[in-house]
Amino acid sequence: MKTVEKKRYTLETEVEIRLDLTGEWLEENVINTGIGFLDHMLELFAFHSGIKLQVEARGDLEVDYHHTVEDIGITLGEALDEALEDRRGMARYGEATIPMEEALTQVVIDLAKRPYFVFLVNFPTEKIGSFDVELIEEFLRALVVNGRFTLHVRNFYGKNSHHIAESIFKALAHAFRKALTPLSQEVFSTKGTL
Repeated sequence: MKTVEKKRYTLETEVEIRLDLTGEWLEENVINTGIGFLDHMLELFAFHSGIKLQVEARGDLEVDYHHTVEDIGITLGEALDEALEDRRGMARYGEATIPMEEALTQVVIDLAKRPYFVFLVNFPTEKIGSFDVELIEEFLRALVVNGRFTLHVRNFYGKNSHHIAESIFKALAHAFRKALTPLSQEVFSTKGTL
């Protein structure tokens, strides 16, 4: 695992990401997406996972947040895929069930190179502040497809959309922390490869 830098420039967005899975090389997390709620969720993810993450993004926020959120998911996924290299010497699987006050969410991941995404979440509101809650699913789908891993997200219950979102990102972080746990085995698979 190593530190990775990825950039994505389109006519709609400019995204630059630095990712350190071990937390050994980058000193601090710095998240500037222009979208306060997304900054908050990415800060939670970085802190709880132990991953160091730096994100600088500019996008057509005057249109809406969709392009910026999706392109950050794409770029972060590409960075994860590269940082995971051949995915040797790690636990591969991770699961966490995290409460945030009245909300409870389970996240399960498999870092094998087979992208698959299940999102069983119903938000009680369409927005959290100015942020469309449907963009959480879009972000995670872009992350999974480009990061090449399996992700299942299941919210059991919750009344507050912000709390549900926080429980998702914190559970994702703790699942990653477990999946990245070092193992002495070369590849954690009976096939010998992922």
